[in-house]
Amino acid sequence: MQKAEIKRQLLTKLKQEHCFWSYDSSSINNITDEFLIELVMLHLDLKDINKLFLIYPYKQIKACWIRNLIPQGSYLYTLNKFLAFYYFNAKRPGAYVKAMATRQLNKIST
Repeated sequence: MQKAEIKRQLLTKLKQEHCFWSYDSSSINNITDEFLIELVMLHLDLKDINKLFLIYPYKQIKACWIRNLIPQGSYLYTLNKFLAFYYFNAKRPGAYVKAMATRQLNKIST
């Protein structure tokens, strides 16, 4: 399956989940790769998250996760802990998520 086809499938699923309720429908197909990765990790299931790894490099997905989901702290702590363990091979997921959150917050505040 080609990258464009997988992206289309993921966008369709995100639309079904009503993730774009506040967006102009004409702009939905033009979202950035980073935003697509973020939304898939937040709203879709493991099968769909796995598709991200077929079309984007591991480093890009991990960087997006650290930049966009990790800083949300306790709101997404359980999800981030799971993602750290399941996808990013963290030996101690809780400690890893807290360390990454601290690092991201320090980047923002400086």
